[in-house]
Amino acid sequence: MLKIRLQRVGRTNIPTFRVVLTDSKNSTKSGRFLEVLGSYDPRDDKSKLIKTDRVKYWISKGAQPSDTLHNFLVHTKVIEGKKKNVLPFKRPIKKEEEVKKEAESKVAPATPVAEVSKEEVKA
Repeated sequence: MLKIRLQRVGRTNIPTFRVVLTDSKNSTKSGRFLEVLGSYDPRDDKSKLIKTDRVKYWISKGAQPSDTLHNFLVHTKVIEGKKKNVLPFKRPIKKEEEVKKEAESKVAPATPVAEVSKEEVKA
């Protein structure tokens, strides 16, 4: 399957990205790609160069943009749709009912402990 994703090409501490079309089996750092579809410099707002006609062409042919690039294309209005959540969850979101049940189970009532005298133990 073809993917459209960002490929980092900048120096250390100076990030610069290419928008490339590649096979999904290629790793992001392999450097293999079929076509360069644009470039992106996050430090400079003006340097967002994307070949919109080529991106739309490859999406029509079945290429899937990565989630980050999808959000970028929605933001620049190249494609329409909702943005996707790309941030990882540290733990799954719990519903309010589950949170209340856990709180109640942690505060269990203390059970009375019967005291046994030494005389009863000897007998």
